[in-house]
Amino acid sequence: MTEVTRTDEEWRARLSPEQYQVLRLKGTEPPFSGQYVHTKADGTYRCAACGAELFASGTKFDSGTGWPSFTSPAAAEAVELRPDNSHGMSRIEVICRRCGSHLGHVFDDGPAPTGKRFCINSCALDLDTADQA
Repeated sequence: MTEVTRTDEEWRARLSPEQYQVLRLKGTEPPFSGQYVHTKADGTYRCAACGAELFASGTKFDSGTGWPSFTSPAAAEAVELRPDNSHGMSRIEVICRRCGSHLGHVFDDGPAPTGKRFCINSCALDLDTADQA
């Protein structure tokens, strides 16, 4: 996977203000506000910043938390997991390995088979349904 690097100015020009806030500044969209919270369409969820394949729709589940949730990434090497102790909480941040963008966090309260809940911001994702026809 080829690494994607851009200047801050290039990221600002490429992303919407909300995407820039989440993907580059590690923000969070309000719960239940994102376009993919209730989406059930088949496809591949890609990084909105660089297009890397991140999650398959078959791993998406309704966690009731207000953000799209997945049991696992499409491939383990697609994401990087880092400790995040910001905002007085101890969490694990999920980052796109290809471009370094913040996607969300992963928790140990998901369903089988992984027991994981990858809680991802909708604006960090693009749903690609092209291969599902």
